[in-house]
Amino acid sequence: MASLSSPLRVCRGILKELRTIQGPSYKQSLAYNYVIDQFRKNKVTGERYCRAQQEAHHASLTYLCLLTSTRNHLALYNLYHGKGERSPEEVAGLVGLRLPTQPGGKGWEK
Repeated sequence: MASLSSPLRVCRGILKELRTIQGPSYKQSLAYNYVIDQFRKNKVTGERYCRAQQEAHHASLTYLCLLTSTRNHLALYNLYHGKGERSPEEVAGLVGLRLPTQPGGKGWEK
């Protein structure tokens, strides 16, 4: 099994993602309070609760991965998402081409 990073690092990572999502008022959110409570509850346990502590740590790593992946997905989606229907002139300009013009001037081209 791969070694897990420290619980403090995971907690800080989750709080960083919450701050990115919710802005400067993230400390008043329910998610912030829940994360802090869960990390305090599973902070130090005895030997017979060791498995529960590892499960909580693994769940927090999974949640951090979810938050990070969601943020990255939204950034990529906004970057590469289609802009809707484009005119033929605009599409030709995207690939570096120009549409041919009608010789003789029929009056309909600009």
